[in-house]
Amino acid sequence: MKHAITSKKAYHETMVAVYDLMNKGEANLTAKELKDLAAMAKAAEEYEDNVLGLKPAKEPQTITELLEQKMYENKMTQAKLADTLGLGKSKLSEILSGKRKPDVPFLKAVYKELKVDPAFLLDHV
Repeated sequence: MKHAITSKKAYHETMVAVYDLMNKGEANLTAKELKDLAAMAKAAEEYEDNVLGLKPAKEPQTITELLEQKMYENKMTQAKLADTLGLGKSKLSEILSGKRKPDVPFLKAVYKELKVDPAFLLDHV
């Protein structure tokens, strides 16, 4: 199902519908409701990026830039990010500074804990 948002009113109505479905809980949604939710969320994201101007001015070009963006978005310190990823603070610091290459356990943690697209991670190793 394609969902289009063409006005602020339609955006607001879409968001209300999204929140209503989310409040039901994923396990309680039908297959049709899940498809509708996905379509509405995609349309809302496109509207926010293209009309409301919420898209980041610059897309991350490196894993370091991506991690810095995630830390900013989630109001995380580097120490908190290390804890979240299950890494030592020094290892994360070395990766962020470029002194150490990301290894497989690091990439898996970023993928699982921060929900980062694995294709981005593999393309930027």
